[in-house]
Amino acid sequence: IPQRFLKSNKIYSSSDLILFVCYVLQHLLYYTSVINKFFSFSLILLLVIFTPHQYIYPHLIIKIKVADIELELFKDKAPVSVAAFLSYVDSGYYKDGSFYRVLSNDNVPRQYNTGLIQGGIFTSNQALLDRIPGIAHEATATTHLSHTNGTISLARTTPGTASTEFFICVGDPTQFDSNQSADSLGFAAFGKVVEGMDVVRQIQNNPSRGEYFTVPIRIENIKRL
Repeated sequence: IPQRFLKSNKIYSSSDLILFVCYVLQHLLYYTSVINKFFSFSLILLLVIFTPHQYIYPHLIIKIKVADIELELFKDKAPVSVAAFLSYVDSGYYKDGSFYRVLSNDNVPRQYNTGLIQGGIFTSNQALLDRIPGIAHEATATTHLSHTNGTISLARTTPGTASTEFFICVGDPTQFDSNQSADSLGFAAFGKVVEGMDVVRQIQNNPSRGEYFTVPIRIENIKRL
């Protein structure tokens, strides 16, 4: 405030009072503008922080005790496999499922090992698994996907028998691609791990007997993001 308005022994003219009022209003408008900008910025920041991510492809979380594994599914390249897997997830089939099977190389340092971990409901809900029909096989020759590190693919016996059981590749086991497999069909890759490959390797290194974990690793659930 101008010093002349702070003097108590002066009688101000009307022009002085008008000037004083204008001065006060000017500063009120300025500080109001600053406050409004602050709250607007804060609101935008909160919206950015708390608004869910909008993904081009479906993203899922495999929840296990040690940590989470985040998946991205390629619905445009493997629509049949992705639609089936999402239907199992939405139906809650994977609640209390498990990772029960493992392939790895002996005498290889853990951080460099290759192979896979296989999960689903085979050991936790065999009765449900027996009731779920197989789906049409989507070969990698059609989807143009490959079994590289972090790829998620459907487990099967013969083509057309795949359903809830899946495996995650560790390293690059491209022998599961259709152009390298014995039956020229391979397995149906349909997504990849985008976060949590360290968790996948940690699971792979659990004690096992032959191709099966000594104690299956419980899957708490699989959910969409």
